[in-house]
Amino acid sequence: MDEQRQVAAFIDRHDIDAPPAFRLLDVVSELGEIAKDVNESTGYGDTPTEAAVSEDELGDALFALLALAEELDADAGAALDTALAKYESRLETQNDPSSGE
Repeated sequence: MDEQRQVAAFIDRHDIDAPPAFRLLDVVSELGEIAKDVNESTGYGDTPTEAAVSEDELGDALFALLALAEELDADAGAALDTALAKYESRLETQNDPSSGE
């Protein structure tokens, strides 16, 4: 995935390696910022169709997730392909992308 290579190069260029546990905390923190945007933009659920998230926050979360993938030596593109195939299969067999759990 090109984006993962960009993140890896950025991390290397700026010498900001971090252990996977720290990268995971970054992911969770950034998702918390997205949740905050959604909570505030919907009046804490009063108008759920008004959900808004800033591109900046989405970018931060994406960077954090790709940095985690890089630290784990995981191919984010391959992981996405696997997930899409899983959801496609579920839609075909149960007409629902969820795991049903």
